[in-house]
Amino acid sequence: MNLTSRLNVLPFDDLDARRTMLTEIFGGPIPDSLAILPPFYCDYGLGASFGERVFINQGCFFLDYGGITIGDRVLIGPRVTLSTAGHPVELDERYDFITHAPIVIEDDVWIGAAATITRGVTIGRGSVVGAGAVVAKDVPPLSVVTATSVVERKRLKPASTAT
Repeated sequence: MNLTSRLNVLPFDDLDARRTMLTEIFGGPIPDSLAILPPFYCDYGLGASFGERVFINQGCFFLDYGGITIGDRVLIGPRVTLSTAGHPVELDERYDFITHAPIVIEDDVWIGAAATITRGVTIGRGSVVGAGAVVAKDVPPLSVVTATSVVERKRLKPASTAT
């Protein structure tokens, strides 16, 4: 978290310093086409990987202890939280350990502002997660989900040509 605090005080237009800091946060090379607007927060960094042409808007939180995989051409709105860790629900176990599971966001997904994606969830290719949604179960490909509990509103048609 020390690294993200340093990232967040860089001048907004210092793209080279931002890229250098992101490379350090994520423990290695990142795609040239990755765009992350500060402020950005994550707890480990080493648990996240990114595809090409990913855009992450301001104020996002990545709790990546369990691993976060983001596919190609993913758009993540402001204040989105991806949380791969949690605690057991049972009161007598709650303080004993942390549970975790990966989050997978497949290609061409759009996650709206202030959505929260919880541990173990896969967001299927081409889907849209509405602003403010809380996603605690997998989202099928080409779906639009909204609300504080995933409610599938409709299924999208596949693109007629590959992107």
